[in-house]
Amino acid sequence: MAVFTQGLYMVEPPQCLICRQSRRHLMPASMVRSSIGKLIQANHPDWNDRSYICLDDLNLYRSRFVEEVLAEERGELTNLETDVIRSLKEQEIIAENTNKEIAASMSFGDRLADAMASFGGSWAFLVLFAAGMSVWILYNSLQEPKRQIDPFPFILLNLVLSCLAAVQAPVIMMSQNRQESKDRLRAENDYRVNLKAELEIRHLHSKMDMLLTHQWQRLLEIQQIQTELIQQIAQREDPADP
Repeated sequence: MAVFTQGLYMVEPPQCLICRQSRRHLMPASMVRSSIGKLIQANHPDWNDRSYICLDDLNLYRSRFVEEVLAEERGELTNLETDVIRSLKEQEIIAENTNKEIAASMSFGDRLADAMASFGGSWAFLVLFAAGMSVWILYNSLQEPKRQIDPFPFILLNLVLSCLAAVQAPVIMMSQNRQESKDRLRAENDYRVNLKAELEIRHLHSKMDMLLTHQWQRLLEIQQIQTELIQQIAQREDPADP
């Protein structure tokens, strides 16, 4: 804007767009960082490439920009935590209780076979078996021949032992086969859990790398703003500055 004074055109000195005052130290819009310029334009839509801003208002907007960056960083961390909580609620849990799954699919015969195999491989069975044989042999050895149920060589006892061995062998084999199925199911479940854990760790690493890169860019931008402020303070304190 020009004014006519005593036949001469005088150019009006530039004013700060924010405070509308003519200051000594003014910065043109071309010298203001684009990120800060967007913040100024949000509050003052008439901000353009030909506008000026004083250092006091520029420092004020710089401070606001830094505050918004820090608040945004805190918000991003909160959003990340929210995403993790939502994924924990929505995603299906892979880890399963294989014992409950196997118990639900077992029949009465399977449970009976496991119980017999468990009892047949215990010290209680060995003690009872040894005690029963000892009582049987002593009773038939000490009684008179007419009152003996199974005289020497204890043929009835051998028959009972043979039948017991014939029945116990397939029962133990059935229990072992079922134990192999349990081990296979547990191994598959462990593999799924380990695979999911590995994928989650990789995904977490990628998120952390992205977050660190983003924060590094923001910190670098804040450091550049601080450097500009330090340079301006040094210029003000320089006595050679006109």
